[in-house]
Amino acid sequence: MKIDIVTIFPEMFAGVLSHSIIGRARAAGAVEIDVTDFRDFSDNKHHTVDDTPYGGGGGMVLKPQPIFDAVESLMDAGKKPRVILTCPQGVPYTQELALELSKEDHLIIICGHYEGYDERIRQHLITDEISIGDYVLTGGEIPAMAIVDSVVRLLPRVLGNNTSAELDSFRNGLLEHPHYTRPFEFRGWTVPEILISGHHEKIEQWRRRESLRRTYLRRPDLLDKAELTDRDRKWLAEIEEEERRSPPRTS
Repeated sequence: MKIDIVTIFPEMFAGVLSHSIIGRARAAGAVEIDVTDFRDFSDNKHHTVDDTPYGGGGGMVLKPQPIFDAVESLMDAGKKPRVILTCPQGVPYTQELALELSKEDHLIIICGHYEGYDERIRQHLITDEISIGDYVLTGGEIPAMAIVDSVVRLLPRVLGNNTSAELDSFRNGLLEHPHYTRPFEFRGWTVPEILISGHHEKIEQWRRRESLRRTYLRRPDLLDKAELTDRDRKWLAEIEEEERRSPPRTS
């Protein structure tokens, strides 16, 4: 996969792209990531990329020319990559969309700033508008980092354990089950006995049940779209009764 990031603050990406899983994936050749400063494509001597909005109003708007020229310089002849605009008006970013993007050969992500983009960028250049949440950031760099991280970790052979991405929260429509590691007892708190039983089938059943419990407690809205078996529904009914009878949880 090739990912191009188009921004006026390329230095913001140096640490994120050089370390941890993304850094190792780049070093191993699993992904090629480049950062382009669209200020370099400005057609005026002051290298400005924004201007006041037509019709008046506060703030500055990103001009179409530098962004069109920067993005088009990154395209291979005859191929149309996914061109993503990070934008609070975009579709909410989900694990399902991350999986979809991870199957692409080439992604171009445009990071915006100021009051917004000239509308012709939306209409004639991009293929996707993506929002990472219902809040406002100073620019599109942090959303771009989030998209890159979530996509790269799904590429083949990037994670050390190939099952890690398959078991992520949201991958199967549910939140992930609790995890434990050594020591068995810490400050009087112990690991559930089932996890040291060696009975793999029962362990998987416990994990599935606790995944359902966590989703029920924290994100019940996800259950409406999750693919549930008859056994899942039976467990959910039991979980609902257990939680109803249990004392209130304290932080």
